[in-house]
Amino acid sequence: MARMHTRRRGSSGSDKPATDENPEWSDVDAEDIESRVVELAEQGHDPSVIGLKLRDEGVKGVPVPDVKLATGKKLTEILDEHDAEPELPEDLRNLMAQAVRLREHMAENGQDHQNKRALQNTESKIRRLADYYRGDEIDEEFTYTHEYAAELLDDE
Repeated sequence: MARMHTRRRGSSGSDKPATDENPEWSDVDAEDIESRVVELAEQGHDPSVIGLKLRDEGVKGVPVPDVKLATGKKLTEILDEHDAEPELPEDLRNLMAQAVRLREHMAENGQDHQNKRALQNTESKIRRLADYYRGDEIDEEFTYTHEYAAELLDDE
């Protein structure tokens, strides 16, 4: 399938191995994993970074290849149960950060038409993603503005 804002096709990515049980070499207790996830979230890490840290560093020196197989719950479900989920979904926050950087660039380089188009595309993606999340993950009255995004990223 072609990309939305370019004429190129995307490259296919790798798939996760089709397994439905945790490997025997990773025998970490589910409660230990959940406490480590909440601890990393309180330190300010995003869910994707938490997954990487669990994979690389592990819990008590034992790596956790897949949180869902080890605990039976997704990482975001664990964060939701312990009220440690981020204010905005990670993908939406990352797009907002990109839009803020592009707008700062456009303030200095007004004639950069290529990045003006990139800013338009990024803000379009933000609005579509906000429509997707509205009511479930974010507030029903949420509307994207550059000022809100800049303020949100300054708080971090």
